[in-house]
Amino acid sequence: MKKLSLILNILLACALFLMLVAFGLPPASAKAAPTAETAVDAADEPELICATGRSIQVSGTAVVNVTPDRVLIQMGVQSNGYTPQRVEAVNSATINKMIRALKALGVEEKDIVTDWYVIDPIYDDGNSLTIEGYRIYNIVAITLRDISKVNKVIVASLKAGANQVVNVEFYLSDLRKYRDQARELAMKAAQEKARDLASAAGAQTGCVMTINENTWSNYNGGWYRSWYGQSQNLWTQNTVQNVAPSGGEGGALTEAGPVNLGQISVRAEVSASFSLR
Repeated sequence: MKKLSLILNILLACALFLMLVAFGLPPASAKAAPTAETAVDAADEPELICATGRSIQVSGTAVVNVTPDRVLIQMGVQSNGYTPQRVEAVNSATINKMIRALKALGVEEKDIVTDWYVIDPIYDDGNSLTIEGYRIYNIVAITLRDISKVNKVIVASLKAGANQVVNVEFYLSDLRKYRDQARELAMKAAQEKARDLASAAGAQTGCVMTINENTWSNYNGGWYRSWYGQSQNLWTQNTVQNVAPSGGEGGALTEAGPVNLGQISVRAEVSASFSLR
């Protein structure tokens, strides 16, 4: 009997202990899980929130003037003849002579292509259907990688039989790099302007709220660059930089001739708004 009573007392004690554990102590998971308030430092809260109650909007402009490293020259060859066969033969002979002259100057054959080819009949007069002969309009496009030879290429082409200078266009082989540079300078100008204006008003700039961008490029050469283009830069630019193309020397010039080497202006404009604090 005593043994049975001892066993019952032990069971009751165990049951009482389990009840105390179940109702008197908080679960371990409740202690380990952090609350939302403890996860974020109260002192850091202002830095995580961009106040938009007050703001400032400014613009920034930058121009990067770069010496071009490529030029596209379009030379026209116009040939006349009494028959299509004759005019074709004359035109082909002129083109072949022109290609040989260009190769002698170091222009590779892959950089000489036919850009335009049209053959038209020549009538007796405006109202006549009588064909007097035929005319070929042929434009040869030359990509020149040594821009110092622009005038030599034009003169050699004319001597070989070309009779028109259709177009001479300078450009950059790595324009993207200078566009990115102009954007960076324009954004820097906008940030500096915003800080200065905010400081004058007794405030400070906060986070960037909006950014709008416009980028383009144009060739400035001859009177346009020295008069209109230069005045435009003085009136509107925040930043102007003159740089040489990759692997080239700034200020390189073509030899004496009708074509003067100018610069390509890569321009970027941004407008941005900043919060004030």
